[in-house]
Amino acid sequence: MSLQDKVVLITGSTTGIGEATARLAVAQGAQVMIHGRNTAAAQALCQELGDAAAYVIADLIDPEACVKIVHATVARFGRLDGLINNAAVTTRSTLESTDAAMFDQIVGINLRAPLLIIREAVNAFRQQASQGRPGGAIVNIGSINALSGAPNLLAYSAAKGGLMTATHNLANALATEKIRVNQLNVGWVTSRNEIALKIREGLPVGWENNVPAAYAPTGRLLTPEQVAQHVIFWVSDASAPVNGAVYVLEQYAPIGRNNAKTSFED
Repeated sequence: MSLQDKVVLITGSTTGIGEATARLAVAQGAQVMIHGRNTAAAQALCQELGDAAAYVIADLIDPEACVKIVHATVARFGRLDGLINNAAVTTRSTLESTDAAMFDQIVGINLRAPLLIIREAVNAFRQQASQGRPGGAIVNIGSINALSGAPNLLAYSAAKGGLMTATHNLANALATEKIRVNQLNVGWVTSRNEIALKIREGLPVGWENNVPAAYAPTGRLLTPEQVAQHVIFWVSDASAPVNGAVYVLEQYAPIGRNNAKTSFED
């Protein structure tokens, strides 16, 4: 098992990619700290996963909460080996609709919180290194929107772009301490929240089963469980010594993609 005897903190893990990753991490031998804002969902997942899981409830817009969840993990399990920064908000925003308060909220959760959590996790890694257990693995869950982004995801795209730069920066800064920082830029995923959001925005019930080939060449969008397989690889020793990688999880190459039609239609 790739995470045998590892302790992993996963933010935003009561739903979607985080939830699927928590299940797989426990299946791969890890002890997992679940994080979210929904107590009932966290309790239900922990009950399913048993003694290998615990949970902490915290709103990451609060800087103190970013410290709290790391301390809670070490207090519960005795150490920390891996951090997966998955929590995010995908609030729609355009240039016209992005005011200062909205921008601060989106960047606060998608960029500032991961950095503050990393800072506290690195403190834990360093303390463990002084006890003869050097190193640690950090995986930031980014988005292909970091490369440019949809017109209605301006602030979100900017935050994920900042996270990508921070991943590169921290990988270089921490490499000699055997602390690895990598990022997964994830494409369109059929989480429960995404399915419900698209229905609220006007798509019909069952839309996820009828996605055009331009968006899903295989016929189906990525699932949280498929993404979780990649997350586990990058937080495990199997991906070492790679550091500072930004890995795209999508069914097509988003960089330089030209979505223009190949022929004009009346």
